[in-house]
Parts: sequence; structure tokens; C-alpha cells
Amino acid sequence: MFAQILKVVDTMKVAVVGATGLVGQEMLRVLEEVNFPVSELIPVASPRSVGKQVHFKGKPYTVVGMQAGIDAVADVAIFSAGGSTSKEFAPKFAEKGTIVIDNSSAWRMDASVPLVVPEVNMDAIAPQHTIIANPNCSTIQMVVALAPLHKRYGIKRLVISTYQSVTGTGKAAVDQLKGERAGNPDVEKVYPVQIDMNCIPHCDIFLENDYTKEEMKLVHETRKILGEPEMRITATAVRIPVVGGHSEAVNIEFERPFEVEDIRQELSQAPGIIVMDNPNKLEYPTPQYSHGKNEVFVGRIRRDASQENCLNLWIVADNLRKGAATNAVQIAQQLVHAKVLA
Repeated sequence: MFAQILKVVDTMKVAVVGATGLVGQEMLRVLEEVNFPVSELIPVASPRSVGKQVHFKGKPYTVVGMQAGIDAVADVAIFSAGGSTSKEFAPKFAEKGTIVIDNSSAWRMDASVPLVVPEVNMDAIAPQHTIIANPNCSTIQMVVALAPLHKRYGIKRLVISTYQSVTGTGKAAVDQLKGERAGNPDVEKVYPVQIDMNCIPHCDIFLENDYTKEEMKLVHETRKILGEPEMRITATAVRIPVVGGHSEAVNIEFERPFEVEDIRQELSQAPGIIVMDNPNKLEYPTPQYSHGKNEVFVGRIRRDASQENCLNLWIVADNLRKGAATNAVQIAQQLVHAKVLA
């Protein structure tokens, strides 16, 4: 299984496409931290970044262009370079025999491409898949928490409110926040209004149904990952002036009754989750706490008394880590593991 991934596990050629961006840099850090078996690193970026250097395990590597990355015939290419770039170049990497793990929205809803969160649906990947999609950051952290509960109680409906870090928009958004905080009137505006000391109920573009694209990603991607195409879901996505991670208030209606203590136990035993839920000691997760960590943190676990079989959760994760880089690297790790066990 997955024989096309690795010829020899300890000599693995890895391309990181978009290596100079926020997520690309985080991917390099995560690959290093987990000691991924990289024998040769190929950092790939746009023409304006070709010739620059990135660092991995204390060594400098020169950034190359897309064609050079393709011609290097990596074993695996982890993409974080935008949807249009991925749509054009991911198939070209795949044609060379490279497995692509893509972090953009380009392939997520393609029926022939698995949309994967390792703790939830690694079994969606089959040997013929040469492109694997990484879900949206907000979707990833949420389904990690929802999947074990859905399996036990059955989810009928989700009402989601997200509170998302400016890092989800990219470096220019971080620069806008910092510039506004420093009182710089000439800072470049990525958002239509001030983000410092503000909240913006607008993530990504507005669609014809008056929801934003980010909100509909939560709807469609959650249905695909959980294998529930008719699940009732509504979402509101809000940008807030933080850099640590994304937070979500999720209201869940189950098909079957539950006890709150059983929910806590189920989540505590689930992979990738740390429960922080002790109101008496004011213990609950925050985006600042999640910053730089790979886990999904869950707190404020409580019954919704206004509706039968309903639960409220507060779900937090570093959007550059578990919401992007860590999830992609974990997929690659699982593929390596599958090959070792084959």
C-alpha cells in the first residue's frame, strides 16, 4: 500500500512548495521537529523568491522555481502556494510520480481527491491517489473534535462561529495589524476596515447566498470528511486581532442523548485532542495558549439546555500548525508508516 510514496524510508526527497510563505516556513519547522526522514530538501517558490535561502536543520537551502522542483522528482511535495498555483502545478508533480499533499482549496471538493485529517479519515487515501487535499484550517480543528462524538452520538446539526487569527490571511494581514497597533497611518490595508481593536465578520469573499467562502468551506468540507453529505450546518466566520490561532464556538445537536461527563471522557481519549475544561479554576483554551502547539484544545464543554440533545464546545488550535503545516506533515508521516508496515 502507498508503494509509490517511498522507495527507501531513510532516504526521502521532500519538496516544500511555497517554502518562503508563512505556512511554508511552518512546514519546514514541523518537518524538522518531528524528524521527518528528509534526505534531500527542495524548497520551491514563485519567481520573485527564487535564489533566496531558507534554513532546515541548521543548513541553508536555495529556493528553486517550479520547473526545477518538478524535475527534481521528489517522493512527496507539500504544497502551500495558493489555489491557482496548485491547480496548475500539482498534477505536473504527480505526473512525475511525486505524491502531492496540497494545503490550498484547489482540490478539496474534487470527488477524486481525498480530503484528509489523519485522526479522522486516513482510510480515505487509496494507492491510486497522487494528490491529497489538506482541509481548511477551521475545518481541521473542528472535525478532530467532532469525529469521535459523531461516531458515538450521531450529529444532526452544527451551528459554528469562528474567531480567526490574522495569520490565516497571510503576512500582509499580520503587517496590517502590527502597523495599526503602532499607529502607522500608511500601513497597507489587506482588510476593508481596521483590524486592530476590532472584529470583522468577513473571512474570504462573499458569495451569492451572502455567506462567505470561508463559511461555506466549513459546511462542505465537514460533510465530505465525515461522510455526511446532508448534515445540516451553518457558520459565521469572524476575523479577530490575534496571531496565535483560531477559536470556534460550536453548537452540536445529536441524534442520541448524552451525558456531559461521557463527552469529556470521549474527547480526552481521542487522538490529537487536549481537554482544558475546568471553569472553577478558570481553565479553558485560548488562541495565545495554542500558539506553536500541534494539538487541538477543547473547553467550555456544556449542555445546551435550550434544545434537546444539544452540546456547546469551544475549540482552539494554531491555524498555521494543526490547521495547515502539522496536518500536512502528519499525512506524510502516516503514509511513511503505512509503507513501513506493508
